[in-house]
Amino acid sequence: MDRRFLFLTGSARHDGNAEQLARLAAEHLPVGAEQRWLHLADLPLQPFEDLRHSGDGVYPQPVGHERTLLDATLDATDLVIVSPLYWYSLSTTTKLYLDHWSGWLRVPGVDFKRRMAGRTLWGVTSHSSSDRTDADPVAGTLQRCADYLGMRWGGVLFGNGTRPGDVLSDEDALLRAKSFFAV
Repeated sequence: MDRRFLFLTGSARHDGNAEQLARLAAEHLPVGAEQRWLHLADLPLQPFEDLRHSGDGVYPQPVGHERTLLDATLDATDLVIVSPLYWYSLSTTTKLYLDHWSGWLRVPGVDFKRRMAGRTLWGVTSHSSSDRTDADPVAGTLQRCADYLGMRWGGVLFGNGTRPGDVLSDEDALLRAKSFFAV
């Protein structure tokens, strides 16, 4: 099976520590694996509106950036959420992207839950602390999303870095990046 990795970066800046760590890990993807990188800040989404209990509870077909993200998500065999750790959680753009999954579950004809089943969800994050337990809420959120949709959980690659480029000094993270996507 050809693997298609979608890297969704949710940092407020391009080429931040989480993205740098993800790019290092991507250098060791399985041979022949495709990779696509999308910056959520470049594809701004509208605030998520919960329509489940209004009207018929059916969501409209996504358009614009939301359609781009839905199509890219459904095309990927492996979805990599790349988000710095902000206040022990995912970045705002990343959380908003995940909120839109609730709508995609209810868009007629998309069959989001069934189509996501069997794919793999991964996380890459960075934080200014070397305490990896700080990333537990990120890992928990992503793992629960994977479980709900019947996806495989690939785990979280954590790196330490405050200023841009600091993660490149985290030798443990750099070592783990080399085998993170090995399956």
